This record gives sequence, structure tokens and C-alpha cells, in this order.
Amino acid sequence: MVKTQNQPIPCSTAATINKFGSGVVMRIPKSKVAWKRIQPNNIKDALRLNKEYARQFKRLTVPAIAELMAVSEDRLYKWLSTGDMPVSFIPAYEHICEMDYVTQYLGYRSNKLMIQIPTGKKVDELGLAELQQLSADAMSLLIKFYREGESVDILTSALTRLLAGVAYHRENVISQSQPGLDFEGGEDD
Repeated sequence: MVKTQNQPIPCSTAATINKFGSGVVMRIPKSKVAWKRIQPNNIKDALRLNKEYARQFKRLTVPAIAELMAVSEDRLYKWLSTGDMPVSFIPAYEHICEMDYVTQYLGYRSNKLMIQIPTGKKVDELGLAELQQLSADAMSLLIKFYREGESVDILTSALTRLLAGVAYHRENVISQSQPGLDFEGGEDD
């Protein structure tokens, strides 16, 4: 199977890291855009993806993350290897790493669709073109699934991204008609 550049990448596909001896290897993307398409398949992958994102884009090592969380390195390594991070530490961990894969996974695991909170700002053509590309990719994978039995992980990831994109724009349209405060600190219109 050949993957296009815009297809979602489930963590169970091919390989670049295996630091915990589990035999399961995750694919780590190189660009920030590719990171948006990843959906973790389990809590360990979610924790590790947050760590890898922080390492790649914030230059944070595990010892630095542990220090910012006020826990020992050994404890953080244990949580990353077992996936048993206490819930009270998840928000701090995601804030430090600047990525929310654990929250995404927990929502997805509970059959919930999560979207970013819309700001009510007008979307440019590029944002709509991205949504159209998500739709085309998802429909293509859906057709392949019904014809050839395309990968379920990749298909569900693509459909989830499409639904989240459409839901975001729905809420953004609704918030356009309602007055609100600009919490983003954006430009004055």
C-alpha cells in the first residue's frame, strides 16, 4: 500500500523509535504538519509521542521534562515505559510538551470526537482547501476499504480527522454570529 503525504499515520505503522524494548516501533514525523495527522493507538504511544514532539520542537529531554514536572527522571521513564502516568500529572506533562496526544487518545478511546475550540475568526482559502483535502483523502480511503479492505486504522484516523475538521468549521460559523472576546490576542479588524 502506498501512502499519500496527507494520509493520517497511525502509530502502529513502520518504524523509527524503540527505546523501551517492547518490540513495537512508532513512526515519528519530521514536520509539524505531519504531527497533526498522528493518532496514537494506545496510552504508551500517546505519552511517547508527546515526549518525542517536545524533544524535536522544544529541545526538551526526559530529564528536563521531569524537572519541569517536579518528578524524578526514573519515575518519568517508568511512566513512559508502562503507560501508567497518574491522571493528575497528564495536564502538566501535555503543557510542558505542548502536545495533547494523551487527551486525544482518551477521548478517542471513549468514542468522543474532540475539536479545537473555534475562535470565530474568518478562515482563509488555505484552511478550506485543507478541509477539502482531508475530505478527498478520507473518501478515497473509504472507497479502497470497501473495494480492497484498506487498513482500518488508517481509514478510521482519516475519518476522525475529517469529522473534527467539519465540526470545527460548524462551530466557527456559529461563533462568527455571536459576539465574543478575543482571547487569542489577535489583530484588530
